[in-house]
Amino acid sequence: MKVIKLGGSLLDDAQTRVSVLHDVVASWNSGHDVVLVHGGGKHIDAMMAKLGLPKRTHAGLRITDDATLDVVVSVLGGLVNKLIVGELTALGVKAAGISGSDAGTLIAEQHPPIDGVDLGHVGRVVSSNPTLVKSMLNYGILPVVSSIAMSTEGKLFNVNADSAASALATALKATSLQFITDVAGLMDSEGNVVDALDANDAHALVAEGAVKGGMLPKLTAALGAMSAGVGKVTIGITECTHASS
Repeated sequence: MKVIKLGGSLLDDAQTRVSVLHDVVASWNSGHDVVLVHGGGKHIDAMMAKLGLPKRTHAGLRITDDATLDVVVSVLGGLVNKLIVGELTALGVKAAGISGSDAGTLIAEQHPPIDGVDLGHVGRVVSSNPTLVKSMLNYGILPVVSSIAMSTEGKLFNVNADSAASALATALKATSLQFITDVAGLMDSEGNVVDALDANDAHALVAEGAVKGGMLPKLTAALGAMSAGVGKVTIGITECTHASS
């Protein structure tokens, strides 16, 4: 079982995206169960600009008011999700898109304010119910899951796609979690790409302050998945594994 998170310019550059999806299809056709998870921040930005809505962020998170949530749900659950499904279909794979809010696939709680700033409809993924995804796989359908979550009370949340992929990989007891992104991989304090590291080394890089920007939530999600039993996590070309005893 593989969980693959698509992000970065892959969702914006058609040629790159199709190349990656060819690899996904090859893995699927070789007999591996594959689940795709995606975000789509740049598509959201473009739609908000078209609608004249301001983009507001704090601590790397999109402040999500009512109008922004409408755009997030529409773009992730509609435009981006169906774009990926369509391209997989064109490559000969039976695929179907769902939102993480469907059937409790991604369950979240309200993200607390940061530095006193209310983030609005931003959530933190707290668990995942993989029943719907497993049912799709059982019938030979490749699931494509957008990073929208729902609370147990039915409230929709905009959630980090890396955290979403980690939670779903954990719930599915996936053998691997792969973050396919537009950077080569995780870099050390000297700016060199790290080919492989274990959980202890990863924690050390974070403590050193070497991991910054969008790589930090990826590595945090990777560590969460590994601590929950996912055996191998790849970020770009960097392979993260359990620390040896």
